[in-house]
Amino acid sequence: MTGEARGRSEPIRVLLADDQRVVREGLAMLLGLLPDVEVVGTAADGEQAVELAGQLRPDVVLMDLRMPRCDGIEATRRLRAEPGASQVIALTTYADDRSVLDALRAGARGYLTKDAGAEEIRAALVQVADGHAVIDRAVHHHLVDALGGAAEAEPAGEPGPARARPDGLTPREAEVLALMAEGLSNAEIAGRLVVGEATVKSHVNRLFAKLGVRDRAQAVAYAYRRGVVPPGTSAT
Repeated sequence: MTGEARGRSEPIRVLLADDQRVVREGLAMLLGLLPDVEVVGTAADGEQAVELAGQLRPDVVLMDLRMPRCDGIEATRRLRAEPGASQVIALTTYADDRSVLDALRAGARGYLTKDAGAEEIRAALVQVADGHAVIDRAVHHHLVDALGGAAEAEPAGEPGPARARPDGLTPREAEVLALMAEGLSNAEIAGRLVVGEATVKSHVNRLFAKLGVRDRAQAVAYAYRRGVVPPGTSAT
C-alpha cells in the first residue's frame, strides 16, 4: 500500500548515513526535491547514525553499509534493538555486495544501490515506511546467488514434497514463495498464477506467519535455505 493510498498527511522523515560527504549532500539534495520526503539529519558514520536516530526518531534511515567506527550492519543491529526503532534501508555501492545479507539479518527492511533514481528511492521509502520490504532488482540476483551458495553448503535433508513444502505450507503457498524468491512482485505473481492480487497477498501473509518471517527478504532467504527453489535460480 502506498503512502497516498493510506492517506499519508505527513512527509516521510529520513535520516541519511554515509561517510562520503558528497554522497550525503547529493542524496539530501535529491530527496529534498520530493514533496513527501523530509530529510531530518545526516550522519557520517554508524555511531552518529545510531545517536541521531535516537534523537530525531526518523521514519526511515538510509544506511550506508561501509562506514568507519561503526559500519552500517552493526549500526542497523543496534538501532533495530531499540523500542520503536526507525526502519532501515541499506545502501550499497555495488550490486554484488554480499554484506547486504548481513544487513538484512541485522534488521534492514531492504536495500538499494546508490545509483538509484529519486523516484526509485521515494518508492522504497514509502514501501518501508508503510511496513513493507524493498528488494532492489539490481541487487536481487546477487543476493540469490549468495543464498544459493549457503543452501548448497547445508545438508540436503530429506528429498520429496516434505522438503519442498516446509512448515506446513500448502502447495499454492510454496508456489507463491518460490515466485517471490525469483523476484516477482505480488502483481506479477498474480499474473503468473492467473489469480487476483488480493489472493496473492493473502497467501503471502499466511506463509509469513507459518515461516515466522517478517518480510519478503527474510522469506526469500528461507526459501533458499530450505530448498523451496533450486539454488541456481535467479530473477529475470
